[in-house]
Amino acid sequence: MKASTVTSRRQFLRRGARALGAAVSFPAVIPGSALGRGGFTSPSERITMGFIGVGGQGGGHLVGKAWTYLKGGYVARDDVQILAVCDARRNQREEYRQIVDKTYASKHGKGSYTACKAYTDFRQLLAREDIDAVLIGTPIHWHGVMTVMAAEAGKDIYCEKPTAITIRESQAMLSAVRRYGRVFQAGTQQRSEYGGKFRIACELVRAGRIGKLKEVYAYRPGGSFAWHRFGQPKPMPDGLDWDLYLGPAPWVPYAGVAHGHMFCGIGDINWGPHHYDFIQWVLDADRSGPVELWIEYDVLRYRYANGVVVHCCPHPDSGVGGSGGARFVGTDGWVAVDRGNLIAHPSEMIRVPIAPTGVDIYRSDSHSGNFLDCVRTRKRPICDIETAHRAASAVLLGGIALQVKRRLTWDPKRERFEGDDEANRLLSAAFRPPWQV
Repeated sequence: MKASTVTSRRQFLRRGARALGAAVSFPAVIPGSALGRGGFTSPSERITMGFIGVGGQGGGHLVGKAWTYLKGGYVARDDVQILAVCDARRNQREEYRQIVDKTYASKHGKGSYTACKAYTDFRQLLAREDIDAVLIGTPIHWHGVMTVMAAEAGKDIYCEKPTAITIRESQAMLSAVRRYGRVFQAGTQQRSEYGGKFRIACELVRAGRIGKLKEVYAYRPGGSFAWHRFGQPKPMPDGLDWDLYLGPAPWVPYAGVAHGHMFCGIGDINWGPHHYDFIQWVLDADRSGPVELWIEYDVLRYRYANGVVVHCCPHPDSGVGGSGGARFVGTDGWVAVDRGNLIAHPSEMIRVPIAPTGVDIYRSDSHSGNFLDCVRTRKRPICDIETAHRAASAVLLGGIALQVKRRLTWDPKRERFEGDDEANRLLSAAFRPPWQV
């Protein structure tokens, strides 16, 4: 779908309501919930969604197993209508299609619901004009290609992390989302969840409570991907479209591994995005990045333009920071945070309210809720495409430095290494045709 044919938000909602009406076999008396009564949202005001990849995290988002921080997941939300699920594995897509239909049948009390359709090929889901937004929860080698194609199809996008496996892929995602005017939220949910611990830490550092920030302990290294083959060929499971599962990845025989099997690599491309997204936020680097990378005493280190050095390892005292967090050390104290803890020295800085500083720090208390609100209002989400691109870049730059094992100078504006052709070649990777970005 080209930009000229992308329909308005209201047109999408009307089509979603018509699709719901066509897909539902109502009893003689239409339940009030379907008309927007009794506190329910009317079908014409619900955001219609498709879920691409419903194995681990995608399925967790859909039904509330994890990561949505809302009981029941997206399917339990009254302001959302799930119209489609997609997975290369038949058992996965059929399981979640049935869950969606049973949930809606139970919610509305009467009638036989067949509102959710299951697809093998995500392109069929993207072709539906009655779907407003997609959630991408596939293995990570698909994230970039699917984001670009979803933007071209006029869909808003929630994409799990890591959002990209190369910096050039991430740039293509940024370009597509901007060009087609789509809302994009990255699944680095720590800015919204965990009781606001990460936001408070950001506010404390930005407000100067620890004095001038000097160094950060990231607890994890940056990382990059590597195409891998695991084990000897095995019989293909019934109902698995292996060619589509591989997609942009090089062809390898099925070997019994069916989740992220192509992606062991250098450093930490899996957890790293959480740590470096948060660090970029605190450093106010959501539109920038490090300027120098090097390895010292076997530890990768970054330097930012303001002189702050990020050590890609735990703090010498270890402690708080290992689960998605970091420790920030300044001239007058320090702050450490992770998903379960927020501590500081001096400790009283946490208890004293932060006076207005003029620093505008985005506040969100629900990552999925923030995404859906921005789909409605067209505002910028807390982890928008530019933020996601720079966070992904921070991780991937570290992976390149770990490969070449020498000091690198990075230009965040030109997004190139200075005077290092070998390192610049690692900014991109070849994908298996026809999947390109």
